[in-house]
Amino acid sequence: MRHFGHLASAVRNGLFHREPGEFTADSPAPTLAVALGATLYSPATRLTLARDIHKQARRGVVSMVLCLEDSIGDADVAGAEENLVRQFTELAAAGDDLPLLFIRVREPAQITDLVRRLGPAGRLLSGFVLPKFTEERGLPFLEALAEAEAQCGRRLFAMPVLESPELLHLETRTDTLTGIARAVDKYRDRVLALRLGVTDFCSAYGLRRAPDMTAYDVKLVASVIADVVNVLGRADGSGFTISGPVWEYFPQPERMFKPQLRRSPFAGPAEALRTALIEHDMDGLLREIQLDRANGLQGKTCIHPTHVAPVHALSVVSHEEFSDAQDILRPERDGGGVVRSAYTNKMNEVKPHRAWAERTMRRAEVFGVAREDVSFVELLAAGLQDV
Repeated sequence: MRHFGHLASAVRNGLFHREPGEFTADSPAPTLAVALGATLYSPATRLTLARDIHKQARRGVVSMVLCLEDSIGDADVAGAEENLVRQFTELAAAGDDLPLLFIRVREPAQITDLVRRLGPAGRLLSGFVLPKFTEERGLPFLEALAEAEAQCGRRLFAMPVLESPELLHLETRTDTLTGIARAVDKYRDRVLALRLGVTDFCSAYGLRRAPDMTAYDVKLVASVIADVVNVLGRADGSGFTISGPVWEYFPQPERMFKPQLRRSPFAGPAEALRTALIEHDMDGLLREIQLDRANGLQGKTCIHPTHVAPVHALSVVSHEEFSDAQDILRPERDGGGVVRSAYTNKMNEVKPHRAWAERTMRRAEVFGVAREDVSFVELLAAGLQDV
């Protein structure tokens, strides 16, 4: 797998100063945590799931969650489990390259049961998404994951979802965060990333953000995100990758961008594409992705294929960011100091900016570095060619 691997080699060469690197399901956890990118959710009830997964992989999706929880009704769980087993068996028989696949479960017992029922097809499974995670509710899930690993003989990751009312409510937030930190630290080697369930946070107060608002405009939600990053996203080695919240709005039909892209193919005017995005309620998504990064989050939960290209385009490291990060991390700078950016528009303070530079270089490994004259618009336009 590689980001933008669905594009022709000549197109990638025109976009990237340094192309995205390849990775597999067996790559080191820190690499995979960043590589998740736009993680696309799909209900496990879909009868065309295997075909859908292949289709999304061809469009550049590298991580998917097949959901047995909130996206399906209570009465549909048993049928969805049976469908998952059938679809995984079909995928295993096809043998093609696939995204990283995770299953979102409801109960700990589902983890060991599904691994048993999947049998040899379980080799396609990268792990499980654990809902409404707190220390009390989460530890049984993590224990079941360890049991399932021993059962199947291969590595399985957990992605806890932080969405419980105890985390939202001010009077219980600190204790809840402390407990979550204890639980995930105990299983650190198997916790790939933490995911934020902002829809559940809003639900607790009857809120829903409009398409021109980001999660950070909802102060109640923004305060939770800040506290989660404060406790669980530190850059001192104790933190975890935390993914951005879901964006609820999507355009119809899916091929709406084609007219603009035909008029200005690949490197067309920025304003044409920008106008198309605003007209179709995508401007809020772009702002939220940028705010995710500014607030310490990486990647994003996605519920629609049209969200994938913007997330991945904005994950590419710009040439300027790469230049600054390289400069900060030069061995001769180990003693600290301040140096003028090669772009002559800022000062790079070596010690304060080191953690940022290291994080930027990890992102560059999997998302690549854009050429100096390539902007987000060109990256997005290329990514949208098959949407």
